[in-house]
Amino acid sequence: MKKITLNNLFLSLLALAVLPCTLNAEPVLHQTWETAAELKLPESVIYDETNNVLYVSNMQDDPFKKDGNGFISKVDLSGNILELKWVTGLNAPKGFAISKDKLYVADVDQLVEIDIKPGKVSKYYDAVGATLLNDVAADSKGNIYVSDTFTDTIYRLNKFGQLTTWLYTPELQAPNGLHIENDQLIVGSWGLPTDGWAADVVGHLKSVSLKTKEIKSIGNGSPVGNIDGLKNDGNGDYFVTDWVAGKLLQVQRDGSFNVLLELTQGTADFELIHAKKMIIIPMMLEGKLLAFEIN
Repeated sequence: MKKITLNNLFLSLLALAVLPCTLNAEPVLHQTWETAAELKLPESVIYDETNNVLYVSNMQDDPFKKDGNGFISKVDLSGNILELKWVTGLNAPKGFAISKDKLYVADVDQLVEIDIKPGKVSKYYDAVGATLLNDVAADSKGNIYVSDTFTDTIYRLNKFGQLTTWLYTPELQAPNGLHIENDQLIVGSWGLPTDGWAADVVGHLKSVSLKTKEIKSIGNGSPVGNIDGLKNDGNGDYFVTDWVAGKLLQVQRDGSFNVLLELTQGTADFELIHAKKMIIIPMMLEGKLLAFEIN
């Protein structure tokens, strides 16, 4: 048996005392690049690890309007716009998910499937009753979930190619951002819109069981913000963007939160690349992406 000395005991106790502070330390973000302001109302960005490229959805005009003006851009990890109009002919594309070499994008009242290799639309799935499909998430079984903010609905595309209403309830409080972890769908609520996009009570994070559809608030349900994008920070908490306030927030499991970045209105559906310690945020109203290194 290893002999325990007073010095070793002191060092062990010191390590235990310091460890929680280290794990819970607030991350520090430094901007590393920004794209040229050539994007057109960029709403969402996603990283394609296979091809080492970012895809950006450009609404260009009204988020509700089916005008055929929307498109998707390709951007590299240094902020260079490789192809401004990589996929065209969409309406007002918003959130993304990648599954099995397909890119799925929410587009007003359709979920659009894009074959990544040729950069061509392969299928359109109609979301009956939808008015503003917003964010998309894919689970490990190949199911695709898409939120419809203004009808308090989440649709699901199953492996048989059927897009149907998976969950409808006002308890979702205008669901926007989606994120899947384990057997839970994490939902970022915008809040309760009373006049267009304005919400008297802003939203917070909720978890929905993929098995039972049981809904729980993360924390005590206190208001957090007009939540757009959300991602797990890798330490059990969440990064979220507040579109109206123009902020990046870190939300803890108890529902409390702190402000990491104060930008300008229009911080939309961001990407978090853990392996590169990088966050890329679409600045919708400024027509560009901002990238930050996480320290």
